[in-house]
Amino acid sequence: MTPLSQLHLNQANRLLPSSKQGMGKKVTVIILVLGCWIASAMAQQQPPIRYIMPGQQVKLTANPTNAPRYQWYRDGIPLGGAFLQDYVTATPGRYTVEAYNGDGCMSDLSDAVIIAEITGRGPDADMQINKTADNGAFRLNSTFSYYLTVVNNGPAAATGIVVTDKLPKQVALDLLSVPTAGSAVYQANDHTVLWKISGLATGATASLAIRVKVLEAGAISNTATVAATEPDKATQNNSSAHQLLVLPLHIPNAITPNGDGVNDVFIISGLEQYPENELTILNRWGNHVFEQKGYAQNWSGKGLNAGTYFYLLRVKDGNGRWQDFKGYITLLKP
Repeated sequence: MTPLSQLHLNQANRLLPSSKQGMGKKVTVIILVLGCWIASAMAQQQPPIRYIMPGQQVKLTANPTNAPRYQWYRDGIPLGGAFLQDYVTATPGRYTVEAYNGDGCMSDLSDAVIIAEITGRGPDADMQINKTADNGAFRLNSTFSYYLTVVNNGPAAATGIVVTDKLPKQVALDLLSVPTAGSAVYQANDHTVLWKISGLATGATASLAIRVKVLEAGAISNTATVAATEPDKATQNNSSAHQLLVLPLHIPNAITPNGDGVNDVFIISGLEQYPENELTILNRWGNHVFEQKGYAQNWSGKGLNAGTYFYLLRVKDGNGRWQDFKGYITLLKP
């Protein structure tokens, strides 16, 4: 039997943060072998404390590893059937252990380890939110989706999670999807999406999609926030913003070149504000039937059959960036 006995404490599932009172340190007793055990325990100012969530288990491990039998105690009372080197528990208390050698002689009690259950708000749960949107350029009356993703970075499980997304006035809610966790509602009185999640384990994520319709052109800024019941010291990731520039363009979806002076040509309203532009129109086989840089609002589908065509409009915005608008236009002829 080794002359050194130690009491280790391990988490059965996931380690929680150590306390400032010696948490995570080995508790050691010195054993001298003189026939039977004669033990002298090292002095402890304060037993180490390991905090667990309600119902969470920890594994206690005693050394030496070659003892044929052990006896575990909680609060000084021997635990029935607790004769192995390891002991798994979810019960708070003060734990010690004795080891027996082959002759039936026992050591002194090891130094204690205290298992304490967390009550109240518990340890930190670092909640993070990310807000993104569909890629591409958007114009008046078009739709796109915002995407919210929340993650709990731990170390504790998060409860009572609330995500708030006040939609900007330039958009209207078109569709609120069902989130992957919790439930979401739209509060029309303050134009806000409220998403509640009862709990997220450490490392767990949840997502929500919000489809909106563009009502006004210009810069659109949208910020979503997240909070939980548990303390969160890393507040810099509790909000996420998305910026979008909508150009004041109106692109029709059909023209009727019948010579009546109404809707005879493909007119893109607002394009005059962006002189650097390119328009390409393709037929259903992918062949280019019209191309023009600096579109002069003059395509009428002359010489083409009635039907549906695909357009690609590229516009350089006020920030010097090219935005691409894609869609279909129907050519109607008498």
